[in-house]
Amino acid sequence: MYALLLAIIYAAFVSLGLPDSLVGAGWPVMQRDLGVPVGFAGIITAIISAGTIVSSLASERLTRRLGAGVVTAASVALTAAALVGFSLSGSFWLLCLWAVPFGLGAGAVDAALNNYVALHYAARHMSWLHGCWGLGASVSPFVMSWAIASGRGWSSAYLTIGLVQVALAAALFASIPLWGKVNPVAAGGLPADGAGAAGAGEAGGSASTGHVPLARALRVPGVPLVLVAFFAYCAVESTSILWASTYLVRERGVEPATAAAFASLFLIGITAGRFLTGFVADRLGDRALIRWGFAAVLVGVALLAVPLESDVLALAGLVLAGLGSAPVYPAIIHSTPANFGRHNSQAVIGIQMAAAYTGATLAPPLFGAISSGAGLWVLPLFLAVIAALGLVVSERLNRLVDRQALGAGRAAG
Repeated sequence: MYALLLAIIYAAFVSLGLPDSLVGAGWPVMQRDLGVPVGFAGIITAIISAGTIVSSLASERLTRRLGAGVVTAASVALTAAALVGFSLSGSFWLLCLWAVPFGLGAGAVDAALNNYVALHYAARHMSWLHGCWGLGASVSPFVMSWAIASGRGWSSAYLTIGLVQVALAAALFASIPLWGKVNPVAAGGLPADGAGAAGAGEAGGSASTGHVPLARALRVPGVPLVLVAFFAYCAVESTSILWASTYLVRERGVEPATAAAFASLFLIGITAGRFLTGFVADRLGDRALIRWGFAAVLVGVALLAVPLESDVLALAGLVLAGLGSAPVYPAIIHSTPANFGRHNSQAVIGIQMAAAYTGATLAPPLFGAISSGAGLWVLPLFLAVIAALGLVVSERLNRLVDRQALGAGRAAG
């Protein structure tokens, strides 16, 4: 039962990544066919981002009322319907319309699945699952390429991925009875009442019941710090993905083909790094993964800025930044029940997802505005400042959690 549900969750993470690259991969053809300006892609992604933020914030109430299995299955079904709707859209306004359920489904399933895994499975699975998301995100551009090259058109790619999501939704609905039967101790997750400072005062079974409103979750000690850390990580990731290639070409004189290849290695580094860190995640622990991940990003962006004629250090720095980024996201998620208590984890993870989407949405255009005035040379500095912020606030969170755990221990004694 444990293994079967875990296999379904792994398939879900692969499938969740599949739609994420479709708009970017297909937009040059979609824009031409729909007869809209190139910049209109930003409207679609903004609608999707808004939907993910809204549903992430609502995920705690939905999950407590319906259960993680139902929310996950229904959200994937909603995403599947949106993808099929994309494939049938012959106008830009229809794409915008279908972007609404796409975003709502993506945010809810992300928060529900991440919290369930954090509660019931070991850290290694969190790393490997997010690596599976990277596999899915890497596959979808090839699906779009196949659809366009074969003459079937971009709509065929959306339909193909949509049908995959339909099949996954059916499997998830069939698996709903399994979701309440996984023992968190047997599964390698947290003890039943959590071990974190914020969970130390929770009393037995009553700690796992009752809605946690957004305002109350934000008042949990340390939550603002973890939100800043999550915002910072996703800002670094999204800015690097969008601007690294342009920086290498414009500022370092790297050939465009080489720059594009190494920019893709940033994403490959994240995916490969998550699979690799999964083997040591349980031994190192979430704190060490977050600490050394941010530190590796800082070293990587420093190498990116070294003013040498050779491009070797700059390109190596980009790859190192990708590898360093790999463990941060899953480790922050997995540490949430321990840091803030099992009772609060769904609400806190929902807010964390919202912070992540906000960072990923706002940081790239912010850097674009800054670079328009200062120049692209500031990219390593921009990334270093944000990564340093993430490292500092995550270390402050660790000290806060330790102080609270010590105080709870003394009170219990």
